[in-house]
Amino acid sequence: MRLLYHVVDVFAEKKYQGNQLAVVNADGGLPEDLMLGITREMNYSETTFIESQDRERQVYRVRIFTQVGETPFAGHPTLGTAYVIQQTMAEERVETVTLDLRVGKIPVRFTYRKGEPDVLWMKQLNPTFGKTHEPETFAGFLGIDADDIDPRYPI
Repeated sequence: MRLLYHVVDVFAEKKYQGNQLAVVNADGGLPEDLMLGITREMNYSETTFIESQDRERQVYRVRIFTQVGETPFAGHPTLGTAYVIQQTMAEERVETVTLDLRVGKIPVRFTYRKGEPDVLWMKQLNPTFGKTHEPETFAGFLGIDADDIDPRYPI
């Protein structure tokens, strides 16, 4: 089996300075254990798999894997995958690409400069938090007072 994939430097000003991402065109899907094996072989923080595409609506079903398994969402793989889709799969210049991820549909908007994608924007879903801890639990071993921990951001 031959798979087409792209390696993207996400958040990079120069080659190999960013967070490398492998984007695999897995049209029709692959078994989960194979996606995990490919991710481990690529040895990047994440690898994404484009399983299906609706080019008319610009919606692409994507799964994100880390070395330990599938993750429902991650920021740089979402933006990097949208960039690869815009560059290699979209038949014309698009303003928005929607990635259908495990957490839901995430639209990624493009702005252009001189005909090339300049900035990619996405609106993340609201975060959900599990169990939270009191600031006193961590303040001591961080060497700070509990009052130094901003209560707006749960631990």
